[in-house]
Amino acid sequence: AVKAILKDMDCAFTEHADPKYPVARIATHDPLGNDVFFTPHANTFSIPSSPEIKVEARTEPEVPPFNLDTPVQGGRKNIGILTSGGDAQGMNACVRAVVRMSIARNCRPFLVYEGYQGLVDGGDKIREAGWSDVSGFLTLGGTMIGTARCAAFREIEGRRTGVLNLIKHGIDALVVIGGDGSLTGADRLRAEWPDHVRALEREGRIGREEARKYSSLMIVGMVGSIDNDLASTDMTIGACSALERICESVDAILSTATSHQRAFVVEVMGRHCGWLALNAAISTGADYLFIPEAPPKNGWEDAMCATLKASRDAGKRTSLVIVAEGAVDRQLRPIRANEVRDILATRLGYDTRVTILGHVQRGGAPAHFDRFLGTMQGAEAVEAILRATPSTPSLVIGMLENKITTQPLKEAIELTGQVAQAIESLNFDRAMGLRSASFAKQLTSYKEIANFNPDSKMKLPNEQRLRIAIVHAGAPAGGMNTATRSAVRLCINRGHTVLGVHNGFPGLMRGEISELDWLTVDGWTIAGGSRLGTNRDQPGLQMGAVAYQMQKHNVQALMVVGGFEAFTAVLELGRNRTQYPAFCIPMVLVPATVSNNVPGTEFSLGADTAANVIVRSTDMIKQSASSNRRRVFVIEVQGGNCGFLAVTAGLSGGSTTVYTPEEGVDLTRLQRDIAHLRARYIKELGRSEGRVTLCNENASKIYSTEMIASIYEAESGGFYGARTSVLGHLQQGGTPSPLDRCRANTMAVDSVNWLQARCWDAMHIPNENNVRLPSDQLKRKYFPCVYTDAPQTAAVIGVVGSEVRFTPISDLVVHTDFARRVPRTIWWEASRQLIDILSGVGVDIENGGCVSEYKSCAVDLTADDLMRLYGQHGRLAKLS
Repeated sequence: AVKAILKDMDCAFTEHADPKYPVARIATHDPLGNDVFFTPHANTFSIPSSPEIKVEARTEPEVPPFNLDTPVQGGRKNIGILTSGGDAQGMNACVRAVVRMSIARNCRPFLVYEGYQGLVDGGDKIREAGWSDVSGFLTLGGTMIGTARCAAFREIEGRRTGVLNLIKHGIDALVVIGGDGSLTGADRLRAEWPDHVRALEREGRIGREEARKYSSLMIVGMVGSIDNDLASTDMTIGACSALERICESVDAILSTATSHQRAFVVEVMGRHCGWLALNAAISTGADYLFIPEAPPKNGWEDAMCATLKASRDAGKRTSLVIVAEGAVDRQLRPIRANEVRDILATRLGYDTRVTILGHVQRGGAPAHFDRFLGTMQGAEAVEAILRATPSTPSLVIGMLENKITTQPLKEAIELTGQVAQAIESLNFDRAMGLRSASFAKQLTSYKEIANFNPDSKMKLPNEQRLRIAIVHAGAPAGGMNTATRSAVRLCINRGHTVLGVHNGFPGLMRGEISELDWLTVDGWTIAGGSRLGTNRDQPGLQMGAVAYQMQKHNVQALMVVGGFEAFTAVLELGRNRTQYPAFCIPMVLVPATVSNNVPGTEFSLGADTAANVIVRSTDMIKQSASSNRRRVFVIEVQGGNCGFLAVTAGLSGGSTTVYTPEEGVDLTRLQRDIAHLRARYIKELGRSEGRVTLCNENASKIYSTEMIASIYEAESGGFYGARTSVLGHLQQGGTPSPLDRCRANTMAVDSVNWLQARCWDAMHIPNENNVRLPSDQLKRKYFPCVYTDAPQTAAVIGVVGSEVRFTPISDLVVHTDFARRVPRTIWWEASRQLIDILSGVGVDIENGGCVSEYKSCAVDLTADDLMRLYGQHGRLAKLS
């Protein structure tokens, strides 16, 4: 065939016999005079041996048989994927997950380029996707398959043309990633599908067999929206990355604002949803906030000026106001950034500047959480398609209570639309009610801690004011300082006294205690590490000294911020209450550790920051490995005996595999992974991509990171080389991620509220005349003002799902593996199975199928479930 083509082109060539192959090699020249060779053996001429790797003659490793028995309705599925509407970071992670999961589940994925416009145009805008077509997608912002407005799709004839193009490509399921408008369009297409099919058959544009075969279309949506505006999900794809862009920009703005004592008004996106603005205000320590769901009262101009002036009078050098683009007053008049600037400049005389961040918020590489969320949802979208029947309604993949959910698309979109309707009808309470419960709590707490209020109405009566101590324990973690700042400001505004304990429990033993004031903690929101100082020492070293200092400073409540060391410290203090009455006070642990190994919570402060560090480092290391073409990096990450960081960062960073303490490492596992690497590098010879493997620091006592890399290289057969990288304490430093800052604020505020309530309960003194006590027992008046030895007054605050819970630390003992310093329950194990599948381990990449079976972790919700959640504000057992 090659010779015939060359002859037709009148192109001279020569033939060269090859004793190893029955077909001769052909040599010719291109129009520029370059040598061109045709050979039956891949890359015979073009790939020289690497100077650092000697290629050994080894056979390609055996691959286990593939599972091609995909349990689907109606046979093998052809799945179309399109992105539509505004772009959002994390869309590419979704696309990658859908494509690769489709191949692993023996389906055929098709990419629809340029959104609904590509659906209407057809042709080469709809192309079957291969495994390598989505390589590198994880690190990229925006959408690599494009998005465009499409007027034609709004017309019935345009949608009918789209149906024809889908049928001609054999597509019977469509995954749409976009906002509520894009998903509504997809659901409408599905509703009209039977009519379109009948019309196309009647017009002779498709045959009877095609009409029968493609009688229905399954739609699954995922919400890619930086506004986080889908009412029935806790987080949408892109919101976390957009928040990170905002915080990076505002953190930089605050530096120059402080230098010149300026005020800045920053406008962020959010037409009908104030999630970005609210969380940006919390994460950056903004002084004032305007969002659509909670318009300010009439006369807000005076209130804003008074609030900002109070902070300046207290010594603050800057003023920061965050305005959502959809902010309005109670008469629905828009509140613009320029208007706010003019008020501050005219009434207060502040040198005020406006910054409108605009599309900066959409750009840049996606944050760890958006990659993780997009990947998990993309995999579950494929599973939802495989489970669907023609009667299954269109679905949207969401996340509630930290669980991936499938929801009826129509009802989810209707709930979202009700927010805008409620605002337009001035029913702002209803608009807030349609948001998650945590949204309202965040707004309330923000208003209470944002500004210095020396004469605040929040001041408590003298008899209810407390002395609360805060101590950091364990290794540093992002969010420790943010939690401390929020607690201090809340306490000061209520009239409490806050005591900062420096240098952990040893500092408490030595009496290194000082009163914290408003300005001391002003810049702590964005500060990494521990400003109070922290270490791993336990109070048991000098229990008597700890009790003495607490009694000396009249500590009535204790907040401990830290990791597993803090957990054991609070447990130890609680167990010694009978011996030391000074410990008979309410105590709460705020979990803060990159290892995320504290029992009683699904997330610890610092874990998201560390995961982002790992993912960014992985991106850079993988870029180096890809440049070399044939290199694998084994990256060691922290986590102690908990594999959370390795698994979650491995999934969002595109790791080939991960090694964790929960699974361990053995020769069988290493042989499997080496076989996979060799198989891929053999097939990719000359066009190989770099790969990384994440290894937890305690994955194995025998197989260290260095040893794994050495085994990789020794068994590579010369097809790749292996290197190591130890990230070390980089994971504990740096600016806390916005997600950690927001969680820190929530945990700190709820902890102060909990400590208050427990202290006030313990301060209740009954009439002594009515109390009968044994002669050897002191009456209550001789005890400290706050006294309680009830087990439930020493607790761990935790984020479980999207709910904040307080669990008595004594109840968590049975759920804790103290030898390994981890909780016994692993909630994140569902994401582990995806790492190997999406990197191709055990997948027939060319033909489809997978040797391992994926176990779906999604919770299926019905329309009635959504009504109970958002119409009646109830809870669902299936999400517990």
